[in-house]
Amino acid sequence: MVIAPRRYGKTSLLGRVTADLEQTVTVVRVDLYEVRSWADFAGRLSAGLGSVTGPKRAGLDRIAASLDVNLGVIRATISRPGRTDPDMTASRLLDVLVDHAISTPTVVFFDEFSSIRRVAGAAGLLRTKLQHHYQQVGLVFAGSEPSTMRMLFEDSGQPFYAQADLLPVPPLSLIGFTGIVTAGFDGDPPTGLAGNIFSFTRGHPQRSMQLADAAWIATQDGSDHPWADALATVRETTASGHETRFSAATPADQAVLRLVAATEPLFGGAAELLELSRSSAQNSRHRLIATGHLTKDDGAHTVVDPLYEDWIAHRFPV
Repeated sequence: MVIAPRRYGKTSLLGRVTADLEQTVTVVRVDLYEVRSWADFAGRLSAGLGSVTGPKRAGLDRIAASLDVNLGVIRATISRPGRTDPDMTASRLLDVLVDHAISTPTVVFFDEFSSIRRVAGAAGLLRTKLQHHYQQVGLVFAGSEPSTMRMLFEDSGQPFYAQADLLPVPPLSLIGFTGIVTAGFDGDPPTGLAGNIFSFTRGHPQRSMQLADAAWIATQDGSDHPWADALATVRETTASGHETRFSAATPADQAVLRLVAATEPLFGGAAELLELSRSSAQNSRHRLIATGHLTKDDGAHTVVDPLYEDWIAHRFPV
């Protein structure tokens, strides 16, 4: 089970593992982000199986046909009159997966697995279909909501209780990131660049790479101040996304994010100015930590995405 906040490089990590494995085993990637219904779940399973190519895909198609499943038109099949029940379709798709894995070693990546809680019974079906085939089917579950992922695998009432080892994706280390930047600049990076980026991002993998790339482009363009120019460029290109993201948050979440970005306590004068009650602050803090937007280190809260935190601090000074 891989846990990492969104924009933390989790999908890139899965992509690298996929590239390393797909020459020898069948790799199926099932994206469950915001899955909403049995029909949606069946469609995601079909899309994952349908993404397999070459001789392995031909084998999947043969098995699917024998079970009266057409991987290419699942969504159309379950949406037309007289359709097959989507939960039955999902069950047959899992049978296709298992039958294929019996003859060909298979690894399945379930990305954003925490969303499966929205489809009642889907996790139970997965467990029922796959639990006896652990030698043929390797399973990797990844998700961006730490509390939900832990609940799915650590709550004794859940189908996948104690069925996976936890692998958190940590931030980059300074020494590791410095090596990446040095290699990217062919051994001659601008003085202090890696340290400046790391100080800003706190090792956030995706944001660190984004800023390093912008600094490399600035250097190629002849910039005398690649770090400052890179930061200005990335701030500008990400601002609209931050605006949309912040606007979608609840008023209480907005207030908590503003206080955290300004390194202000959640209870006190600054919170009162934002009309944030103690109970609202506590509930919002818990929710933001559970969904991977906030983290707590050494007793202090921070916004997981350093660029989002930076945007909030500049856009809404407290």
